[in-house]
Amino acid sequence: AALIVRFLTRRFIGEYGDMEFIYSHNLTVDGREILFHIWDAPSSQQAEEGSSEEKRIQWADSFVLVYSICDRASFNILPLKIQFIKAAKEGQNQEKVPIVIVGNKRDLHHQRVVSSEEGRLLALSLDCGFYEVSAAE
Repeated sequence: AALIVRFLTRRFIGEYGDMEFIYSHNLTVDGREILFHIWDAPSSQQAEEGSSEEKRIQWADSFVLVYSICDRASFNILPLKIQFIKAAKEGQNQEKVPIVIVGNKRDLHHQRVVSSEEGRLLALSLDCGFYEVSAAE
């Protein structure tokens, strides 16, 4: 949620609950106006395979999966989530679904438990994009 609010408003708010929100945002990209719909769904520590998770996957055209570089469990759940997304999306039409892995809290490098290299290697092995960012900065 902090990363989405930062993207939408350029402000940082540090505390959020575990609620889902859908945001809409217009952005001009290469001279074209693009309307984004962003479904912010807080992740449980296990891959959900229920109807709400499937509904979100079918709704979306692309995925940004965010983990905390200070929380190993949030990183470890990514392979299962990505496999679930790919099975649901790519099985239908054989097109590659755009997925980006984002390590957040880069500013808290003194609390880091997941290295940048681990993030890059995971993204490479799962054919995803990779970035490290700080919503706070």
